[in-house]
Amino acid sequence: MRTALVIGTGLIGTSIALTLAERGVAVYLADADSGQARTAAGLGAGSAEEPPGQVDLAVVAVPPAHVAATLADAMRSGRARAYLDVASVKGGPRRELAALGLDLSGYLGSHPMSGREQSGPLAATADLFEGRPWVLTPTPETDTEVLNLALELVSLCRGVPVVMDADAHDRAVALVSHMPHLVSGLVAARLEHAEDSAVRLCGQGIRDVTRIAASDPRMWIDILSANPGPVADLLGALAEDLESTVAALRALESGDGEKRRAGAEGVERILRRGNAGQIRVPGKHGTAPRAYETVAVLISDQPGELARIFADAGRAGVNIEDVRIEHATGQQAGLVQLMVEPAAVGPLRVGLAERGWSLRA
Repeated sequence: MRTALVIGTGLIGTSIALTLAERGVAVYLADADSGQARTAAGLGAGSAEEPPGQVDLAVVAVPPAHVAATLADAMRSGRARAYLDVASVKGGPRRELAALGLDLSGYLGSHPMSGREQSGPLAATADLFEGRPWVLTPTPETDTEVLNLALELVSLCRGVPVVMDADAHDRAVALVSHMPHLVSGLVAARLEHAEDSAVRLCGQGIRDVTRIAASDPRMWIDILSANPGPVADLLGALAEDLESTVAALRALESGDGEKRRAGAEGVERILRRGNAGQIRVPGKHGTAPRAYETVAVLISDQPGELARIFADAGRAGVNIEDVRIEHATGQQAGLVQLMVEPAAVGPLRVGLAERGWSLRA
């Protein structure tokens, strides 16, 4: 791939353009908002000028509702040898293109499974897709050259290609992305009018659950409008679980011992189902999840402290598998939870204690 046209210079489009430009591809940028395209160009993502001729690959990175129309315009104009979109929904745009009577041999739908809570070109990074799954949805009519260019794009972005059927993809992202986002928003909405005294007690658990609720609602309306059926089905099943859980909790309030036992069993049942589902979430690098142990270290909120603790862990010969930070309310300090292999707990605790770190049991 020597040339590419990226249509849509938001977070995903600009991140793709930055990556391609870093790898020597001549990238051209287009956006309905010319100012946004110029911003992306100013970041080094490519040129906001029109390409001098047909490019090797056009990447359409616009909201799902506009994908088919944008692709149709580009394909009819012959702007590229191959066309690819990166929308989070795949079945709908393909059916819209087919209904328009376009030759789909030069098109392939794709979806990089990566993103951030922030949107727009200023949030873009060249490493956004590194190690992340990138779904490709070819069909029997997809031209081999188009598939090869798509695979080259994923490789240049250091993503991991995953081939799926378009409708199977839409059901999957409803489960692992779209439905969780709405649930996160529903939980965060409980905080809107909560007492300040209650909100001040927020810990890492509520931060984890509500993190993705900070995303742009307008962007998510576009996404959910393109995949409403599968998401509604999942939320309907979740609503049934919520109803039974509410009933079980009400039973725990009863003065009848038998009802309380039944309530406890109902709550335990849903928690154990949660355990069973959680262990299926892929672990590091997409491998099977592994059981790590935690070493908690008291850390001050000063520049360089995290770098120092990582360096000291390295000197102890320990690889940190994951990390979480829990900030202390009203204090310039917090707990860093270092997740490591069980065999590394002893050496890490000794190494950090020798270097003056305060460890928590």
